[in-house]
Amino acid sequence: MTLTGSYELCRRLNARHGRSYYLATLLLPAWKRPHVHALYGFARYTDEIVDSFTVTGDRAAALDGLTARLTRVLAGDSGGGDPVLPAFAQTVRSFGIDHGDIRAFLRSMRADLTVSRYATYDDLLGYMEGSAAAIGTMMLPVLEPLPGREEQAREPARQLGLAFQLTNFLRDVAEDLARGRIYLPLEDLDAFGVREADLGRRGLTPALRELLAFEVRRARGHYRLATEGVDLLTPSSRPCVRAACELYGGILDRIEAGGHDVLGTRVTVSGRRKLAIFARHLLEASVADRTERRMTVRAP
Repeated sequence: MTLTGSYELCRRLNARHGRSYYLATLLLPAWKRPHVHALYGFARYTDEIVDSFTVTGDRAAALDGLTARLTRVLAGDSGGGDPVLPAFAQTVRSFGIDHGDIRAFLRSMRADLTVSRYATYDDLLGYMEGSAAAIGTMMLPVLEPLPGREEQAREPARQLGLAFQLTNFLRDVAEDLARGRIYLPLEDLDAFGVREADLGRRGLTPALRELLAFEVRRARGHYRLATEGVDLLTPSSRPCVRAACELYGGILDRIEAGGHDVLGTRVTVSGRRKLAIFARHLLEASVADRTERRMTVRAP
């Protein structure tokens, strides 16, 4: 796999599996997009390894192999055998992405091999620290915090990852249950009087509806904290992040509009709604991109 081919594969993975996220990336300057795709492609590729085998031992061996090959590639080996690794490794090196975030992500992927329930929200946050918050902080150097605001921008980036992940958990309750996993904290199920069997029914019980409404409010709290950091980014990255928040937050809107029924059909945001959000941010993105390019040309 050539480096160009690796970036293109990551772009295709993003376009196919993260369509809302992919649409938002089109608001970024062209030079940033391949690097965002590389980070998404690696995360998706690893997640597919975790979910693609029926035997836990096979999944563990596959994840061990990927981790070993990634270590070699990050150390300078041009091989590896995994088509997403050349693009991912170059992006990591180019932006000085923290290897600790990568290790945290891989630890959470490994947890999916053996952990299928989380007793408390704090326990779930421990998992999401790697599966979601670390993705947000890996993206941060590509999105470019303003000079001197890097540390201040880190927490909103974490919160953005948590917001997106919790939105996915709420949308995918039935899908995750089919894989034997429940990401809703067990203490929350108990507090609202929801049994695990209720998650496998076609219709919502009143108690489950209340539980899901509570979790939607919790997710919105993460979005609020995340949006506080948008103005800490370089202007050309802000429209992408704002659009991504609206697109993913739109899933929560659809969950609420449907009476919180996430068991019958997969909740989605309509194509018309997505395009309206994209169009609303397009002018700002174009102006910011042109302004930054003019400033670069004028720089001594």
